[in-house]
Amino acid sequence: MEHTMIEQQYAISKWHDTDVVYAQLRQLINQPLRPIRRDKMQEYLAYFDEKCKRSKALTDEAKQYIPGGVQHNLAFNHPFPIAIRRAEGAHLWDEDGNRYIDFLQAGGPTVLGSNYAPVREKLIELIQECSPVTGLFHEYELKLAKKINHHMPGVEMFRMLGSGTEAVMAAIRAARVHTGKKKIIKAGGAYHGWSDQMVYGLHIPGTRRKEATGIPRAVSKHTQEFYPHNLDQLRRMLWLNRAQGGTAAVIVEPVGPESGTRPVPFDFNQKLRELCNEFDTLLIFDEVVTGFRLGLGGAQGYFGVKPDLTIFGKCITGGYPMAGGVGGKKEIMQHFAAGIGGTGERAYVGGTLSANPLSCAAGYFAIEEMERTHAPVLAGLAGDRLTQGLQATVDRLGLPFVVYNQGSIVHLETSGVMLLDFKNPLKLLRELKPRKHMMEEMGAAFMAQGVITLAGSRLYTSMADTDDVIDDALNRFEAVLACIEGVG
Repeated sequence: MEHTMIEQQYAISKWHDTDVVYAQLRQLINQPLRPIRRDKMQEYLAYFDEKCKRSKALTDEAKQYIPGGVQHNLAFNHPFPIAIRRAEGAHLWDEDGNRYIDFLQAGGPTVLGSNYAPVREKLIELIQECSPVTGLFHEYELKLAKKINHHMPGVEMFRMLGSGTEAVMAAIRAARVHTGKKKIIKAGGAYHGWSDQMVYGLHIPGTRRKEATGIPRAVSKHTQEFYPHNLDQLRRMLWLNRAQGGTAAVIVEPVGPESGTRPVPFDFNQKLRELCNEFDTLLIFDEVVTGFRLGLGGAQGYFGVKPDLTIFGKCITGGYPMAGGVGGKKEIMQHFAAGIGGTGERAYVGGTLSANPLSCAAGYFAIEEMERTHAPVLAGLAGDRLTQGLQATVDRLGLPFVVYNQGSIVHLETSGVMLLDFKNPLKLLRELKPRKHMMEEMGAAFMAQGVITLAGSRLYTSMADTDDVIDDALNRFEAVLACIEGVG
């Protein structure tokens, strides 16, 4: 994969046939589970006891000081978390010296690869001169905002925040201030951070407040969910809300909930834009994962659909901390400035460390390097190669597993747990735990073979994933898939 002669602008070379993907996913969840053979699974679990002793000691001790022993859900792996010491390019090394091919990519932000030297070196210079944070304005705040606007013209103004969760909170607040309406509608199963009002319909459509322990019911009063891609249901909700003051905004992940785990048809976002226009409702794109990963124009550039507000997260700093922000139309964004030169009613936001020099410079230099190297496209080509190789393995072994990708976001569905929902509540209650456990076992087996994934079912590729890296990974995946019950 050379850095020259790149004609694609975006990571996605061809949008998948969404109907075919769903037909395959329905077939998967209507079949009995096909887990790894018990004898082989014991071998994989033995790897962790024998080869990851320092990780186990560290995370066992951490349980005394950290709830659950880890600070973030992504860090939990079956049978216990792995402690990472070193990251570079396509690989991670743990505390015991074991090397892994990294398809977690910190949850998606490192499109250039981990610990990318040209960005790192510029940031070391910045820290030596300025320090990571001053509490005052820095030139890179302006340079980053201009860079984002250049690639995403719909982001007329940009407000840097600390995380995707904060950005969603701010966007919802601005939408309500701007429209004078209260209702917010999301796609069921999507994750838009963990703010009180968004812990609603998480992961599994139809669950509403199932995960909302500790959150007063009144906080969720104006949050609603529609089943993914069901525009007829969304239209009914918008119509009913009109009689109760209207809908402030609809918020979606433009490739579908959970980074495209429930993928959208190609024309979905255009139809959604038209529907929001019809009901005078703002459209919010959550581009925490897709922003810059799918291309410098984000998913909105790829689909050719301009949202009113855009949520940024992981990719906005290329993998450095305090990664988040919201951008969009000037007349909406100005609500954040009321009191310091803005007009109209104020949408209050804060964050002492937001837009610090380190984060803003990291974002600016990361995007600059993506421009120079065509990293999103190269990461997408790696995703295509990985998807094609996994599909060939699945076909050759006669497995019912489903493989598809949106460029550098690759999905390998082996248990289908993420496709269960409340349309069939008995199946959900009966199969949620065993299907989730199988997915965890798959993730453990992949890791024991030297490949780190997101929960055993999602893989992010980067520019660092050369053909050799992908081919190495495919051999490791095949070693695990060849051990599935009923194979051979």
